Amino acid sequence: MGPAAGASSMSAHEPDENGVTTPGGVSGRTLGLWMCTALVVGNMIGSGVFLLPASLAPFGGISIVGWLVSTGGALCLALVFARLGAKIPKIGGPYAYARHGFGDFGGFIVAWSYWISIWTTNAALAVAFVSYSTVFVPALASSPALGGIASLGILWILTFVNVQGVHHAGRVQLVTTILKILPLAAIGLFGFFSFDASHFTPFNPSGGSAFGAISTTVTLTLWAFLGLESGTIPAGDVKDPTRTIPRATVMGTLTAAVIYIVCTVAVMGLIAPADLANSTAPFADAAGTMWGSAGVMIIGAGAAISCFGALNGWVLLAGQMPRAAALDGLLPEPFARLNAMGTPVVGLIFSSVVSTVLIGMNYTRGLVGAFTFLILLATLATLLPYVLSSMTALMMALRERGVAGAGSQAGRMAVASLAFGFSLWAIIGAGESTVYWGFVLIIVGLPVYALMRYRTGSASPEA
Repeated sequence: MGPAAGASSMSAHEPDENGVTTPGGVSGRTLGLWMCTALVVGNMIGSGVFLLPASLAPFGGISIVGWLVSTGGALCLALVFARLGAKIPKIGGPYAYARHGFGDFGGFIVAWSYWISIWTTNAALAVAFVSYSTVFVPALASSPALGGIASLGILWILTFVNVQGVHHAGRVQLVTTILKILPLAAIGLFGFFSFDASHFTPFNPSGGSAFGAISTTVTLTLWAFLGLESGTIPAGDVKDPTRTIPRATVMGTLTAAVIYIVCTVAVMGLIAPADLANSTAPFADAAGTMWGSAGVMIIGAGAAISCFGALNGWVLLAGQMPRAAALDGLLPEPFARLNAMGTPVVGLIFSSVVSTVLIGMNYTRGLVGAFTFLILLATLATLLPYVLSSMTALMMALRERGVAGAGSQAGRMAVASLAFGFSLWAIIGAGESTVYWGFVLIIVGLPVYALMRYRTGSASPEA
């Protein structure tokens, strides 16, 4: 982002035709394969894998099947976003693709839904940070009210940091990425030396059908794959995007999947299912099983740092997504304004207020219960952008029949259809309560769209 021109200024430099703003108007393509892959992996690995073993514990061994299914679906989505990122090199990711395929209304729905996912993601990350902080402050686990207050505290501290401008954000994210991978690697490598296979019997202890258990675990595990579209967002800055984005997106998704599955199996093999289901810090507890109190402290600190770094990045996005839509006239103009530090402060504050409400509404569930509900809601809100992006990719493949090889287009149509079907299945698996609240939150945005159409006097969407 270029330097701000003032609180009422929209941008220091006008964006180019791809929506990319660079100093002097010169578009620089500086992201190569490895940097782009690191972006995908870094944005995906946040709090999800650190708390998911506890959320998956009631489903036992069948949750590994859910992981495998969600990995396959995530790869289909990765291929969809890889294709769209190469063909539509505009900032905004899913928002830009939906607007391209479905016009302003489709773009607005995706921007609003994705924004909802950011609100809930930030709430879940704040809860996850506090959950792992219970290793150092046990009272946070025994008192839901205290845990809720602590979650709000870290959310607003990072909101304040982002409002002021994070000048060394790149260094902070790099350090936290390294620190978050270290505890995962340690558990994954050494956990199998104390592995107890009996923890995986019965295979489906949930009491429901295998299909129902897999559907729910797919939705839960898909949370850990959110962010797979990250490599498509800076498409204007990627070297040779038609080759780099597809490779980086698929490589990043596969890398994260391997880390997730290996580590989840290791933790489930170390901790008895009943104890795991009640754990507020499963990786720290697993480390304690192997290395005692020192392991608990080290893993707990690493997990907390990971959540802290991820929350910092997603708080930043909480201002960027509404700014992208506001620049296109789909959200009120104040969301596009930058403060003196070049920060879209209105979007940041508004998003954190909503995240505060979500934390307050769910803190009585306890840390794991609140985290599980929030990740289901965040995943659902992200699935709608995935659905519309998949359909955009399918429409593009249909239009391009005859332009490229028939086999190539048939493969792209198949992948887009599978990505759509997977996203739909994950929506169904989210459960009635989650779908209900997700639907309500999306519908709440319609008056905003109607007001913006009225104010601009526009009825014809730009495809």
